[in-house]
Amino acid sequence: MTHKKISTVVIGVLAAFISFAVCAQDSPVGLWKNIDDVTGKPKALIRITENNGELTGKIEKLFKEANEDQNPKCDKCEGANKDQPVIGMVILKGLKKDDDEYNGGTILDPANGKIYKSKLVLEEGAKKLNVRGYIGFPWLGRSQVWVREQ
Repeated sequence: MTHKKISTVVIGVLAAFISFAVCAQDSPVGLWKNIDDVTGKPKALIRITENNGELTGKIEKLFKEANEDQNPKCDKCEGANKDQPVIGMVILKGLKKDDDEYNGGTILDPANGKIYKSKLVLEEGAKKLNVRGYIGFPWLGRSQVWVREQ
């Protein structure tokens, strides 16, 4: 191969990596710190992954006070999540990209064991994630802002 062909291949490979990195930031995939909408304090770190176009979010860490249970179980959950550790629990399921938001999935609130419909919207250059849980219609619910950790 000539130097010109090698340079062209190297530039093409670099361009592909750069475009992949830019696209990855336009996605909720990554680690997020959720902020309690009532207290304004961080509650947990949630890792969002994508598989076959569907987003899933799993709790990796809880921010608890020293006098609180550091590894609580979901005693208010039903079904397979009943009495399971909250750390490692999948709380987001089935969200799919729909224009500028992700919807069609659910979110579990381990504090009350309830499952809500959910939608996500990236904000501030994908540094923040508006997470909405609702019953029936999006305006019948509550939102939290999650902050990207990585």
